[in-house]
Amino acid sequence: MQNLKDRVTIYQVAQAAGVSLATVSRVINKSTSVTPATRKKVEDTIEALGYKPSGLAQALATSRTTSIGVIIPSANYVYIANLLAGITEVVKEKDYSLSLFTTSHSREEALATIERVITAHVDGTIIFDDQLSQEDVEKIVSYNVPSVVIDNKIHGERVCDIHFSYDNSLRELIQRYYERGRVNPMAFLHVHNAGRLINRCEKTFIRTHEELGKDYRIINCDDSYTHTYRQFLDYFKEPDNHKGYYICYRDSIAAAVMNAAMDSGIAVPEQVEVLSLVGTKYAHIVRPCLSGFHIDMQEVGKRAMYMLTDLLNGDLVDKTARFEAQLTLGDTTKKVENN
Repeated sequence: MQNLKDRVTIYQVAQAAGVSLATVSRVINKSTSVTPATRKKVEDTIEALGYKPSGLAQALATSRTTSIGVIIPSANYVYIANLLAGITEVVKEKDYSLSLFTTSHSREEALATIERVITAHVDGTIIFDDQLSQEDVEKIVSYNVPSVVIDNKIHGERVCDIHFSYDNSLRELIQRYYERGRVNPMAFLHVHNAGRLINRCEKTFIRTHEELGKDYRIINCDDSYTHTYRQFLDYFKEPDNHKGYYICYRDSIAAAVMNAAMDSGIAVPEQVEVLSLVGTKYAHIVRPCLSGFHIDMQEVGKRAMYMLTDLLNGDLVDKTARFEAQLTLGDTTKKVENN
């Protein structure tokens, strides 16, 4: 670490250029109240000394900082990482600052997070957390914090929302499955605290089967690849379970079912079919490739940021955006869904 340089301060720049601190600050912040000759002298000094202005100081001096808070249950999931990638892309484009708040799927933590968001004095929030109710979001908004709420229908003057639509696509898949004369039972893997989206999908799954008069299974499992894999190794020991169609929460859970089936000598998709509701890039990495529904979460993040920007500026016209889940067929389901 012998080659580290001492940080050059604005005081040293002012002294070397023979001007006041205020003059250096005006040059840094591109004020027009500086003569061309003085501006050049200061800029040359900055370059010669290698001075790097403080981003925070610049923001405070120009009052142009816009701080965005993002509330999510966890950053450990690929689909949330994709959402954050889209958000940060626009944050960089707009030169905003970003603060991340996580709640870990806990109601108590979600409520504590609201207090942290409010005391952080953010200018706007993007909220993707199933634990927060309309009342909770309204508390944030009551502090004059415009908000974009993802996958939750909440309306208000300073609130806009983004909806995910799975119902129609999932219903059509189930209907087509039985219209083709399929007899293997369908099963939905229930994960505790998986969130509002998966709960809606489970209700659609049950309602569609009841409307069609078809039997179905609900199987409880953990949101863990390892636990689900071990659970299904035991499950597939029963010959009666060697045929079926399994609808899973996300790719890692679907991969656990698929691998447990194949490691049990069960053919995929000839005997056991597997589909993921929240598809990510891993659907294309694993072999065989997973069938699943996909929503471009990076595009969701970008849309949320653009909506929030317009909301902050008072320019937002349409306060609701909708993303339809698209079925992508891999090798873990038979190809009848396309017919």
